[in-house]
Amino acid sequence: MTGTGGAGAVVSALERIGRDDPRLSAFVEVWHEQAIADAERAAHLPLGALPFAVKGRAGIRSYAARRLIAAGAVPVGSTSVPGPGTPWQTWGLGAHGRTVNPWRADRTPGGSSAGSAVAVAADMVPLATGSDGAGSVRIPAAWCGVFGLKTTNGLLPSPDRTGLASAGVLTRSAAGALTYLRCVLDANRGRGPEGLPGVPGGHRHRVPEADPQAAPALPVPAVFSPDLGYADVEPEVAAVVRRAVDRLVAAGVVRPTDRTCDLLDPREAWQEVRSGEPSPRTRELRRENDRRLDVLFARVPLLLSPTTPNRPHGHGGPGEVHSTALTWAFNLSGHPAATIPAGFTTDGCPVGLQLVAEHGADVSLVETARAAQDALSTVRS
Repeated sequence: MTGTGGAGAVVSALERIGRDDPRLSAFVEVWHEQAIADAERAAHLPLGALPFAVKGRAGIRSYAARRLIAAGAVPVGSTSVPGPGTPWQTWGLGAHGRTVNPWRADRTPGGSSAGSAVAVAADMVPLATGSDGAGSVRIPAAWCGVFGLKTTNGLLPSPDRTGLASAGVLTRSAAGALTYLRCVLDANRGRGPEGLPGVPGGHRHRVPEADPQAAPALPVPAVFSPDLGYADVEPEVAAVVRRAVDRLVAAGVVRPTDRTCDLLDPREAWQEVRSGEPSPRTRELRRENDRRLDVLFARVPLLLSPTTPNRPHGHGGPGEVHSTALTWAFNLSGHPAATIPAGFTTDGCPVGLQLVAEHGADVSLVETARAAQDALSTVRS
């Protein structure tokens, strides 16, 4: 993804938003006049007036948005996040009503980066910012059939003092996310984070500096776990992901190993850390899962799993299913995690394949995801 197109790219994005957003309701606000004015000023900067969207009204103040703007990207609007009135976060409320999934209007797009995922999936913008505290980038990316990345926790500034939320990005392809990483990491190099602020219980992550030059040699040795050892995954979702992994093996992108990944269910631990009152049991569970992941990544650079245990649910809510079951483990552990489109269920719902790597391996993870997405680009299960 490059910023070649200048003001014309911004005008085209605004036209697509005007045409499609009344139906999809991905945006809360659209900044027509400001975006066009900014495009003229940004046309000669490195990103050349690349249009992008920010998550929620506060997204324009995020570190990532500021770095993108400094490089010449132009924010065109803020995207929907979950509205008030429900305890579940896998939906969005935009200016025209509830946000709908562009593949199935009767299904939710996921959340909380709901509008960002829809805006990218519907080609209203090529890139949108997000944040991920339990899967809030990866879940909507998976359910809308686009690429989503949660960066290593602590690698970039985050206002979340629990340490669970990390900056993220949604793009049509993994290749597009490299533009984002170049902007945020080049400015951030040398910051040398030593770890997250200690949450109650003193849990900290190791956060090596991400290497912008990292490029994995293919095939990448990988562990595939259909459930991470604890999740109840829909059989058809599991089947779509397994076929995608088989195709990656056949294409020479990954090399399966005989290792496994069996983690302890992080549900209660995540909830306690979010509440700010983690118990000794939660602290021990985090240490044990960290130990198991340390052992895995000391031997194998890549972990694969379904992104969600379920397909997109209806607008009435998820029922008893936790769509976060396979994502929030890596908010607790801090590892970078991405999702790429794996295929579709028979009823036309997108399914995501989650890729997880060692702390700080964000760039090599995205490079691997790019190769994997290229190999899967024709898949429709």
